[in-house]
Amino acid sequence: MKRNDWPETLLAWFDGSRRALPWREEHPRNPYHVWVSEIMLQQTRTETVKGYFQRWMEQFPTIRDLAQAPEEQVLRAWQGLGYYSRARNLHKAARQVMAEWGGQLPRERKTLGSLAGIGAYTVGAILSMAFGEKIPAVDGNLLRVLARLYGVEEDISGTQGKKTITALAEEAIPGNRPGDFNEALMDLGAEVCIPRHPRCEACPLTAFCQAWKEGKTEILPVKKPKAPQKELAAACGLVVREGRYLFHKRPAKGMLASMWEFPMVLEPGAEKARSSLVKLLETEAGPAVWQHRHVFTHQIWNMTAYVMERAEVPGGEWSWFSPEEWEKVPLAGPHAKLADWLKKTVDRNEKV
Repeated sequence: MKRNDWPETLLAWFDGSRRALPWREEHPRNPYHVWVSEIMLQQTRTETVKGYFQRWMEQFPTIRDLAQAPEEQVLRAWQGLGYYSRARNLHKAARQVMAEWGGQLPRERKTLGSLAGIGAYTVGAILSMAFGEKIPAVDGNLLRVLARLYGVEEDISGTQGKKTITALAEEAIPGNRPGDFNEALMDLGAEVCIPRHPRCEACPLTAFCQAWKEGKTEILPVKKPKAPQKELAAACGLVVREGRYLFHKRPAKGMLASMWEFPMVLEPGAEKARSSLVKLLETEAGPAVWQHRHVFTHQIWNMTAYVMERAEVPGGEWSWFSPEEWEKVPLAGPHAKLADWLKKTVDRNEKV
């Protein structure tokens, strides 16, 4: 059994097991659909992306439609997916494509990679799946599967480990079905060769797998542990005036840039956060009415919302929105959850 016989076995498995996903329905594949789906799938579960992808294509069916849309509409369509820089980069890149390439994604690797938000992985995905180019799409799934398959003991989160596995993928990828090869590895990594307790009994590649032969499937891949997340207390104020609630627009740069949120302060502890909120709005905080723990990649917000009977509006970008109005603006993910709870409470005529 030759070392590189495995791609044929993988593709045979894929032909009978490929996941039915909305962005895979067209043949040949639409480059725009591949692009949007791959950006959405970064840091987001596939099941979640399905609905977002379909709603996105209803609003922005072409690159032209996306380029012409206002940013607030784009961010609102993305709301709930998180990592909003992805949406901004899609929007920015769509405008670049309209301005420089007449609405057609460029097919040259370096040029495609120069677009906002398109890195080496997305380049590989678009060029292989939409244009049939023999380029691997090196994501976490591919890194994990090939690290086990070849018994690579280098850190796959490091530069050298990624370089080693990319070279192995470039050697193995078949010229006749590069897109299917990349998607097969994604599916295998998502459903069988999973990070913990891989389902080796269901894997089509066990006969080729070095980690399986050596009993190292729980050891490989080697990956540097992530730094612990920083926990912060988030105190939020519910300030209402004639049926409309006070919101603040976050700065144009940084975390959750340009998103709307309820008045909020972040502090190391809950009592400090509450007192800082009181100072910000120059009023007393009423009872706590809502709590939520929101987990980001690098931070955890332990959120508490307080009823504030009145408030002085601080300087900066502030506005008053009714529940009907806030559904039309992009809300920061954690605050969208608070807004949903608040709207349901108001709709039931319950006192907040």
